[in-house]
Formats: sequence, C-alpha cells, structure tokens
Amino acid sequence: MLQSQTLPDARREFIAAHFDATPKTRALPADASPRRYYRIEVAPKLLMEVEPGTPDFEAFVRISRHLNALGLSAPRIFSVDFERGLALIEDFGHGTFTRLLAAGRSEEELYGLAVDALIHLHQAPGATRIDVPTYDHGPLFDELAMFTDWFVPQCAPDCDAAVFKDRFLGLWKSALTDVATCRDALVLRDYHVDNLMVIEGREGVSACGLLDFQDALIGSAAYDLVSLTQDARRDIDPALEERLIERYLAGRPGLDRQRFLSEYWLLAAHRHTKILGNFERLSKRDGKHGYLIHLPRVARLLDKALTRAGLDDIRAVMDAALPSWRDHAPAASISSPTSEAGRTP
Repeated sequence: MLQSQTLPDARREFIAAHFDATPKTRALPADASPRRYYRIEVAPKLLMEVEPGTPDFEAFVRISRHLNALGLSAPRIFSVDFERGLALIEDFGHGTFTRLLAAGRSEEELYGLAVDALIHLHQAPGATRIDVPTYDHGPLFDELAMFTDWFVPQCAPDCDAAVFKDRFLGLWKSALTDVATCRDALVLRDYHVDNLMVIEGREGVSACGLLDFQDALIGSAAYDLVSLTQDARRDIDPALEERLIERYLAGRPGLDRQRFLSEYWLLAAHRHTKILGNFERLSKRDGKHGYLIHLPRVARLLDKALTRAGLDDIRAVMDAALPSWRDHAPAASISSPTSEAGRTP
C-alpha cells in the first residue's frame, strides 16, 4: 500500500496521526538542501520531508538528539518515519540571525551568542562520542574537487584541468597533513547566520537554535568558527572577526593559541576554495544561479586566507593557471535572483 501512495498522501496521513484534526500547513522557502519543510499552523512544529532513503535523514535525527543531550538547542524530534522520509520536529519560529541582523539586532550580541554556543559544544563531555565520519583527507579532498571540477572549467576553460588538479591537490595534501588528523570537536560544517536562530524564552547558549548539522564530522574545532566569522554571503568587519576569535580563545584558555590560529586560517582557505566550486556547481548543475553573486566576496576571503595561512605555493599555482580567479564573476551573478541563496551546502 505504501508503494501506491503519492508523497502528499503520505504527508497528510503522517500529520493526521499526530493531531485530532488535520491542520493546515504552509511550505517554507526551499534552499540548497534536498529537505522540504512545512509549518503546521496550530502548533510550534514543522513537518520535514525528504526523499525516502536520503542518507543524511537518519544522521539529522541522531545528531539532533545528541546536541540536545549536550544542552544545546537543535530541533527536537517528536516523531519520525524513516521509510517515508517524514519527521515532525520542533519549530524555532522566524528568528534567524539573518533576519534579526537585517532588522537591526546587534551583531556583537548575536555573533557572541553563536561563539558561546561553539565553546559549549567544544567543551561538553562526550560531544565527540557519536558515530559520524572523521574530517580526514577523504572529505577534505572531496570538497577541494568541487573547485577543480566546477570552478576551474568556468574560470579558465582552456586550462589543462587534469594537470592543474594533480598539482593543486598535491600541494593541498601537504598543507592538510596535520589538520586531517584532528579529532578535537564535533564539526557542524554550516555554522553561519542563515543556520542559527534566537529561541525566545531560553537563556544562555540554549537560546541559540542550531540548524543544518546532518553532515557533521569529527575534526578541528577551528572549522565552525571560520564558517561563522568568514561568511560567504555577508561582509563582517575584520575588527568584529578578531573580537570573536578572542572571545572563543578566552572561553577555552587551555587551547594552544598558535596551533588554533594556524588551523583557523588553513581551514578558512580550504573552505573558501570549496565554496567557490560549490557555488558554480549549484549554478551549472542545479540551476541555482543566485549563489554566483557571492563569488567576488568568497574570492576576496580566499585571497586573504591564503596569505594568512602562508599558502603561497597554492596561490602561485592558481595565479599561473587561473589568472582571473580573483575577478571571476559570471553575468548570472549580477542578473539572477538570490532568493535561493540561503544556506551554504
């Protein structure tokens, strides 16, 4: 019988099983993820819908429960049907950091809350005792391949992509040797203002709502701070970035400061390289052209990070093979709507 149900039928049946009368629902705007959300009007709950068999669905449920057990606020899972790809989850409301910042809320306050939540996560006993993959050379290089496979052909169509990729990844392999062995923290990976919310009525770090953590890995504690303070979609004052780094380090006085800052800038360069490739991939493969408007910002961030991380050899290879990489801004980035450019994948 399940096989013959359409997905809307399955959705209605799932919701009806949890309410006396089937409530009205409203679809929320889509983003880069394959998940769809429907706000249930009579309760602070959302229906999350994925294609049955989606690999990260089980991870979302498991990691959400783990984060809540650590004293953080991920959406609580009220009910889940893995076979049909449906879950009833907590609705945090409308207060994303992005909306609150646009409405004039203090950057210092919001970013400070996000840093404090990271400190809590990174110091919580048992935070890394969860069955998720490690952020080793496998995922690190899969992400760099987005740059070589998607950004390079668009930026320099005449480049010998195979030769460039071999040289480029060889240099990155050496640069990432130490950080690929880090097992310091549960890395949420998309920790930025689009994926953070203020939950009214909660105090301390529990007031920070966490979204999009299903791809979490075990790796360096520096990664999520980079995601927060070097955002691909909005400019952040360098002075604020420095204060946030210092706030994090003050909250973790036992850290090796120099090692942390070295990982911070190395992973910043890696992340921005990945994002340049991923934004091109989202445009060319998925028709989501709105992400292209952010390429100039990401290129500027990458240029700075390469300098701060001392990756002059990688920059030299890029400059030789991709002379226009800093200025690459497809026309679509100017003319395309950006409504779909929500969360960074």
